[in-house]
Amino acid sequence: MTDPLDFDGWRTAARAFRLAGVEPAQARFVVGSGQAALFENGGPSFEKDGAFTAPRAFLETAKDLIQHRSEDRFDLMYRLLWRLRDQPDLMAVLSDPDVAEAADRMKAVRRAAHKMKAFVRFRQTEDAQGEHWVAWFEPAHRVLRTTAPFFARRFSTMRWTILTPDGTATWDGDLMRFGPAADRSQAPAEDEMEAFWRTYYASTFNPARLKVKAMRSEMPKRYWKNLPEAALIPELTAAAAVRTDAMVSQPAPQPNARFQRARAPLVDRAATDDLVPETLADLARGVQGCRRCPLWRDATQGVCGAGGQAAELMVVGEQPGDREDLAGQPFVGPAGQLLDQAMVEAGLDRDALYLTNAVKHFKHEPRGKRRLHKTPNAGEVQACRWWLDHERRLVKPRLILALGATAGLAVLGRKVAVQTERGAVMTQADGTRVLLTVHPSYLLRLPDAEARTRERALFVRDLRAAIHAV
Repeated sequence: MTDPLDFDGWRTAARAFRLAGVEPAQARFVVGSGQAALFENGGPSFEKDGAFTAPRAFLETAKDLIQHRSEDRFDLMYRLLWRLRDQPDLMAVLSDPDVAEAADRMKAVRRAAHKMKAFVRFRQTEDAQGEHWVAWFEPAHRVLRTTAPFFARRFSTMRWTILTPDGTATWDGDLMRFGPAADRSQAPAEDEMEAFWRTYYASTFNPARLKVKAMRSEMPKRYWKNLPEAALIPELTAAAAVRTDAMVSQPAPQPNARFQRARAPLVDRAATDDLVPETLADLARGVQGCRRCPLWRDATQGVCGAGGQAAELMVVGEQPGDREDLAGQPFVGPAGQLLDQAMVEAGLDRDALYLTNAVKHFKHEPRGKRRLHKTPNAGEVQACRWWLDHERRLVKPRLILALGATAGLAVLGRKVAVQTERGAVMTQADGTRVLLTVHPSYLLRLPDAEARTRERALFVRDLRAAIHAV
């Protein structure tokens, strides 16, 4: 073999040994010269005219194993190859000692590649062609050749070189070249970016979450000498306890005044969790104390339905949005405004309806100063169905108009195909009549004007169908 990563050379020697019947204990592999190749891309056949092929699983394992620094890696590879002729499914036997050992070494190689991607630090230099970035790295295993393409993809417009004790990789913006082994003296000691690395690391270090053992597992100490930010670790670690105490002793920040003004008054949840409401007002008070699912924690308040208790048509949406959460009223945001316009076109009087949602608390995730809508999951819909069922019991509508898939799930108790089932009146086992259509927010998300016009006309058609069904 020509070098420690000479896979073709090892294949040639291993093929000759295997066909000659040389047992693993008698085989010896030495890095030297080699030629030819043994395996194709693998296949199901193990004997054909005296030739021998290996399965793909072995080839993939061997290509990782050859990067391991252990001296006996070639012997382990040959033991597996020797046994594969009589045990073609050997690589699937994870309890086998040789297979297990190979798997452990593969993990170590892949972990070394991962650490290289995480801990290579380029330093800026200048040469005859201009800016050139150079990094010195000492990988745990010989992973430079297989990992270098990652850096070519990540830093495709930079000219860079990675120096390691096993070899060098240079990217000129178009081609990758591999060269001989290097030493640390060939790499620049530092550059002006060092201060930026240290500032960034110090600003992201959270002393309250410090776990030294976990940190050293993810950032092994063997890599610290090449990381500019590592010089800060002892100081930051030593001061972690003091900084944590200072953070804990700080007074709690004042709550957002905008939300506090809108937050509904708290009620005695013990008296409302399972209290059967006798009126819609009872139900509205009870929702404020509801703890049936976790959504109440992040919402400003619960949002119940609005309308008369004798309404013949109940309209059920998905959940309150940002504006509804603050106002405490359903359908007052952009989707509600679009619904109002469509109802006017269809001839529906909003004051004659009962408008509500399948879920009574706003589910969202923060994004800067905004709160972005998140669709309730089936468990949250089921938990809130208790309130919807009581709304249906109190209002006793002749027809329920379900807007969208979440409302369909809450009302019908099953997943629905909105576009397939929309516009037709469905009668449930208990006699409840349901008509399904899209949620108005669907119309707001359509990408082009033509699609919005077409879908809006269909939505108005469904609203008119609801009028006739009542």
